[in-house]
Amino acid sequence: MEFRKCSRCGSFYVTDGYVCPKCSAKDNLEFSTFKNYIKENGMQDNLEIISGETGISVKNLNRFLDYQNLDNLIGNNINPTVENSINNRNGINLG
Repeated sequence: MEFRKCSRCGSFYVTDGYVCPKCSAKDNLEFSTFKNYIKENGMQDNLEIISGETGISVKNLNRFLDYQNLDNLIGNNINPTVENSINNRNGINLG
């Protein structure tokens, strides 16, 4: 276990995971909503459109894109703008 800062609310907590126990349920619901959106629509839309359609903030969508288990869902069906955003966060230089 580590001392961490919640990526949703900014509170400090001691546990495994990306968010504090208080934010965990909402985070899981939003992540599930995002995964379902990807399954139904792919990643052809930019994050602002996805945010508007799902009600999930762009900040949290960006955080969800860092999760390793999204790789199988996204595959090659991704908007180039979103792909560049992911690659830049992960330190991949495309050009």
